[in-house]
Amino acid sequence: MSEMHFLSFEGPEGAGKTTVIEAVRPYLAELAQADVLVTREPGGTPVAEGIRTLLQEKTEPAMDPWTEALLYAASRREHLVQTVQPAIAAGKVVLSDRYLDSSLAYQGGGRELGVDRIAGLNAFATQGQLPDLTIYLDLPVEVGLERIFANRKGKIDRLDEEELSFHQTVRQTYLELVEKSPERIKLVNANQDVQAVIEEVKQVLATYWR
Repeated sequence: MSEMHFLSFEGPEGAGKTTVIEAVRPYLAELAQADVLVTREPGGTPVAEGIRTLLQEKTEPAMDPWTEALLYAASRREHLVQTVQPAIAAGKVVLSDRYLDSSLAYQGGGRELGVDRIAGLNAFATQGQLPDLTIYLDLPVEVGLERIFANRKGKIDRLDEEELSFHQTVRQTYLELVEKSPERIKLVNANQDVQAVIEEVKQVLATYWR
């Protein structure tokens, strides 16, 4: 039996995280022989959901990058102490749609605030708590953005509309994180049929619960 209790899914825009998470949820529950709590960031608590709404709104002038980073960290703190930690204490497996690595990629890389500085900010917010396993769904930026604008009718937020170079930097930062933390972060090719992605994720999960 694996001692893993906290998993996160990461990926650039359009990677299909939500679809894959819902598809593998019952499989993970069977593997772990435990209840699985699916949650998300930013969000997962009333306060954090309020921060999520604020972060998604388009403002004039645009939100300061460090304000954005601080709001994500505050939301993460609230999510961690109010949702993630209590669920783990109750014996559940927590599966989060995004966590710390999103801030490293989007604010550290995409906003050019520096991965190390964003890591330090979030180490303070989370007291160093990382997922036991992170699955990174990777695909070319152009493919992901095409999926978003084709499928998210009326749900395009301000991050989706960033310049192509922003999204390319985010993806490159994610790939660097995979290289730096190969034991925790596992890359899955999301540029294939969704069922193939789901099966590949299941294979990754199966290696931790035997």
